[in-house]
Amino acid sequence: MMVKSVGIRAIAVKFPSIIRTNDYYRKHYPQLVAQAEQKTLARLFVPDNASTTADDDIWSQEVAPYMSDPFRGTVERRVLAPEETSLSLEYGAAVDALEAANLSPDDIDLMLVTSLFPEQVTPGNAAFLAGKLGLVGAAWNIESTCTSALVSLQTACSLVRTGEYRNVLVVVSTTYSRYTDENDTLAFLSGDGAGAFIVGELKPNQGIMGTKIANTSATCGAFYNEFTTDEQGNVKMFIRGGKGASKMFNETTVRFIRLCCHGAIADAGLTLDDIDFFVFNTPSAWYSQVCTRALGIKPERTINLNPLYANIGPTFPIANLYHAAQAGKIKENDLVLVYTMGSSSNAGASVMRWGDVALGAAPAPSVSLQQENKILITH
Repeated sequence: MMVKSVGIRAIAVKFPSIIRTNDYYRKHYPQLVAQAEQKTLARLFVPDNASTTADDDIWSQEVAPYMSDPFRGTVERRVLAPEETSLSLEYGAAVDALEAANLSPDDIDLMLVTSLFPEQVTPGNAAFLAGKLGLVGAAWNIESTCTSALVSLQTACSLVRTGEYRNVLVVVSTTYSRYTDENDTLAFLSGDGAGAFIVGELKPNQGIMGTKIANTSATCGAFYNEFTTDEQGNVKMFIRGGKGASKMFNETTVRFIRLCCHGAIADAGLTLDDIDFFVFNTPSAWYSQVCTRALGIKPERTINLNPLYANIGPTFPIANLYHAAQAGKIKENDLVLVYTMGSSSNAGASVMRWGDVALGAAPAPSVSLQQENKILITH
């Protein structure tokens, strides 16, 4: 029996209207910038002087050059305007993906949605987004923190291969700015955004070829959510960095990169040298460098958009794929490896042969980086 070739048919991204540069924090929070080394961000990402293995040293060595920068290499971040929500970002990304694929909501049999975080405590946005789109098919919430897009991709491909569904719309949003305390340096590293892609049948030999996903229980506690009340008595949730998080990243990052990337490549029956382009989630400015060193590949074989978007969590693999394709770094029939790592959830990698993927509308250009006439494609 011939296995269906299934993968991404169209991909789109949507970002909030506000672009916040480092000057914003220098102007509005000068004391916070001045005291950055006593705040959360400095505790989360520091070199481990007690590293005992070569793997730990890779992380520590790549973090070290950024320690003199209170923003840890981030230059801009997109943040929600008062009238924008996770749902509005998801809707924009979904509509763009549908238009790029020349499909209507009636053509979608299933939608998988990750909202980190929705405006309501629970449930996620799947049903809300389905109603806004006029979708009549199934709509599920899926959550695996920063690996949600890959978990959804694997789920969608499996369901399309069985014939149970034909076209699956995957939508992912990140709205960290609403849940990050502006008086905490963690805000320096946090951005918002959404992405969407449509999974369906492709030309023979295109689409997903191999996947490896592993749980990241070793990082449980790296981040946690704290509920508090604001001055008006409203309950608010904030993301906090956990005790010992820096040590967790030092000890586990390289191990998960190698485990999942080599596992996905082996599952696809390929070798590292066969891969044309690598897409890593880039929650920090140095993360792609850690990945390239861990795998022994050249930096020009990947993309690093962290300085442009800051940490946009589960949206990053979609954004990086979109920008790499838009820049011509990924072309039809190229072999592409995507890797993501989510704290307290899963790390994962997928190898795909890129199809004739339709791209949604381009996001608004950068402010400061455009002025400096830079294009952040490689670090």
